[in-house]
Amino acid sequence: MTEQSLPAVGITGVGMAFPERRLTNADLERMVDTNDQWIRERTGIRERRIAEKGVPASHFGALAAQAALADAGLEPSDIDLLVVPTVTPDMLFPSTACVIQDKLGIQGAWGFDVSAACSGFLFALQAARAQIQTGQSRRALVIGTEIMSSIVDYTDRNTCILFGDGAGAVVLERVDPALDGIIDSINYIDGSGGKHLHMKAGGSLHPASEETVRNKMHTIYQEGREVFKFAVRGMAEVAAEVVERNGFAPSDVKLLVPHQANLRIIEAAQRRLGLSDEQVVVTIDRFGNTTSASIPSALRVARDEGRLHKGDLVVLASFGAGFTWGATLLRWVRD
Repeated sequence: MTEQSLPAVGITGVGMAFPERRLTNADLERMVDTNDQWIRERTGIRERRIAEKGVPASHFGALAAQAALADAGLEPSDIDLLVVPTVTPDMLFPSTACVIQDKLGIQGAWGFDVSAACSGFLFALQAARAQIQTGQSRRALVIGTEIMSSIVDYTDRNTCILFGDGAGAVVLERVDPALDGIIDSINYIDGSGGKHLHMKAGGSLHPASEETVRNKMHTIYQEGREVFKFAVRGMAEVAAEVVERNGFAPSDVKLLVPHQANLRIIEAAQRRLGLSDEQVVVTIDRFGNTTSASIPSALRVARDEGRLHKGDLVVLASFGAGFTWGATLLRWVRD
């Protein structure tokens, strides 16, 4: 089948879930050498949500999935595929998809986790879309869920200010072809950038040991300037690419929903597409960088704020460790 003859697949439900606890910039001032003005000017973040110790990613993932199902008017039994992008799984195995499937009580489904850092949601969205287009699945949950606080070094002022915990989820299913749904997806990886943003230990290269724990090798390592430079260019360019490849002009875009990593990166993508502030969803101020959860939760925020309307042309764009980056073009199919 050609791309044009494949069934249309769209997002029919969105949900999110966040911890109640807020970690403000003022709180961080008491923990590391930083201040509220410095954080806001460089990142746009005012606060982020932090899970209680021992609460895993699957907890908020299941809550976000339940909210997405309710939004779509579906029951867990209607789902036969779960794709869970995360870099903070409950454990290396079984997959967090298996854990959430069990928590939701879904029977007869299959699923898997995706590890693509901040681009994980877009990669997972494309994987689930393809399964539905080819008839392998009927309806899917794509659930980005992260407990980033579990891998943050709260003595490192360069990284601890950035990340928060939470989850976002969407329901994918076939839709009326006249509605378009997801139109196109462009995704990239470049492993040469991995040295700039990664976690040094915990895998087969450096298994957990007394030494790796002592040297804080199980927390986020980031070379901020290098990551920023690549992210600004990569996310802006791929967002423009997916629009132009499909014969649209930036002026056709109703809403840009970018990964929430840094306000300056978001603004670069906004300028590349020539969009107004009203056409860009920004949630980083209240949630920080929630990695794979940022785009689906931002979609839910936009929906709650009445900024998504049936037929709207929407661009989702991201950049993350790997390096990974991508953009998805879709029409909103919900009233």
